[in-house]
Amino acid sequence: MFKQFEEWSRTSVLALAALAAIGCGGGGQQSGGESATQGESGSASVASTVDPATAATISGSVMFQGTAPEATMIDMSDETVCADRHGSAGKSTEHVVVNPNGTLANVFIYVKDGLGDMTFPVPQDPVVIDQAGCWYVPRVLGVQVGQDLMIKNSDGVLHNINAKPSENRWMQAYVGVLEHPYYSVTGEGGNYSLSPLPPGTYVIEAWHEQYGTQTQTITVGEGEQAEISFTFGEAAA
Repeated sequence: MFKQFEEWSRTSVLALAALAAIGCGGGGQQSGGESATQGESGSASVASTVDPATAATISGSVMFQGTAPEATMIDMSDETVCADRHGSAGKSTEHVVVNPNGTLANVFIYVKDGLGDMTFPVPQDPVVIDQAGCWYVPRVLGVQVGQDLMIKNSDGVLHNINAKPSENRWMQAYVGVLEHPYYSVTGEGGNYSLSPLPPGTYVIEAWHEQYGTQTQTITVGEGEQAEISFTFGEAAA
């Protein structure tokens, strides 16, 4: 499930394979390095292995089409510590982030179907999300079922992570929770890569918080490097 983490407590659950949402409330106990374990995956079975000699790669980019919605400035005046961290430029919303090359950032791309009953070892290192300047960093990330999620607090104010369905004030983040490691998030270049994949036919889904989901089906052979791209935006919709 995809989970959304938000300041001042709001959680929305999106029906995307396994997507989860985070919320953070003001005051109360400091969450600091809170750890969230999503469960165990394949604990009673032997994890599948992928032969690097025959492994395939699916990669591509996510383009933006149309006119990007204008970002709005966030009023953080009641949290001066956070407001000061952003300086005179302030902080604006990031619901839609279009890169200079016309690609779209913060798109979560993952294998939705095609892995069958394969299981995968759970990474030992935790996935980390930080609270910096009353802002979650990164905004979109992935975690494997059973892997620790560490929520840091780099601010000089108390943050209380919770999941109450009420309107938030400014902090938002989304975490894709999957039973396998094949996911990626587009960044400043708008690119993604999924590897090493066993040869096969896969349904690849791309998710964006504003524009929803798109899927494509692709077949990759032994050692093949295939490319598929997605296009989001008002015009694309």
